[in-house]
Amino acid sequence: MTGQRLCLFALHASAALGSAVADALNQPLVAHEEREFEDGEHKTRPLESVRGADVYVLQSLHAGPEQSANDKLCRLLFFIGALKDAGAGRVTAFVPYLCYARKDRRTKPNDPVTTRYVASMFEAIGTDAVVTLDVHNPAAFENAFRHPTVALTAAPLFVDYVKALADERLCVISPDPGGTKRADLFREALQAALRRPVGKGFADKRRSEGVVSGDLFVGEVEGATALVIDDLISTGGTLVRAARAARKSGAKRVIALVTHGLFAAGAETALVDPAIDRLAVTDSVPLAIPGGEAAHAKVDIIAVAPLLAEAIRRIHAGDMLSDLLVF
Repeated sequence: MTGQRLCLFALHASAALGSAVADALNQPLVAHEEREFEDGEHKTRPLESVRGADVYVLQSLHAGPEQSANDKLCRLLFFIGALKDAGAGRVTAFVPYLCYARKDRRTKPNDPVTTRYVASMFEAIGTDAVVTLDVHNPAAFENAFRHPTVALTAAPLFVDYVKALADERLCVISPDPGGTKRADLFREALQAALRRPVGKGFADKRRSEGVVSGDLFVGEVEGATALVIDDLISTGGTLVRAARAARKSGAKRVIALVTHGLFAAGAETALVDPAIDRLAVTDSVPLAIPGGEAAHAKVDIIAVAPLLAEAIRRIHAGDMLSDLLVF
């Protein structure tokens, strides 16, 4: 897209992250208006011309205290439609956290495949591409869309974080069988960066009717620092189960590496659990860390803006994204 003017927008729900991305990109945010009406309806419009421009719109689609995931999705879609109507040359939705990505297959008769329905809405409004970060299932995400998608990973950020720890023995743990591929990819990246072997392991987890079970643990964790990696933390129950299993198998300490800190009700219990020594989480969504000082002292926040800014720069220039992607 070289030659086209780059325009970067951040909707109000992701304003702080948008400002950080703009600073990292050395590109100012383009002004826009978000107006609320008395009956609960709303409108969003650009306040500068976008005709022929290469436009990027940042909005994380997480539930928050002021807007639900549905609210944020609707506002983003309407704004993309307005940008297309205003003559934007290309519009890329930058969605660090993609709502409904966990509902990517049928697990019961007549279940919805909500990821595919969300993809259809993005396509219907005229979105040219969708970029997300550590989506729950990258293959399902890519298969749901018919237009270009980019599945970024926070793995480069976590590799730098772990390198700074200087721990001698490391083991990467998947907290459930579904995350094994994510853990393997991270372990390979970590091994390449450290130039030495890194162990691996996984904890079993089964969910039925909302009840989680499974106590199997397999891994090379004896005397090592266990790195439990996952795409998100909600209540934190999955991370705690994996951490306790790793401890029982001889892990020296446990560090959780999580991309999206959703922190639903109950997360404060997980954060103060002694099985987890530290939690490293990105600021892909605004963080409201529960649990008081004891929990806050265990959390390290990793800025994701430089990664997102680099992805925008490369997409706009037509450069390769290979080292930023999930394979």
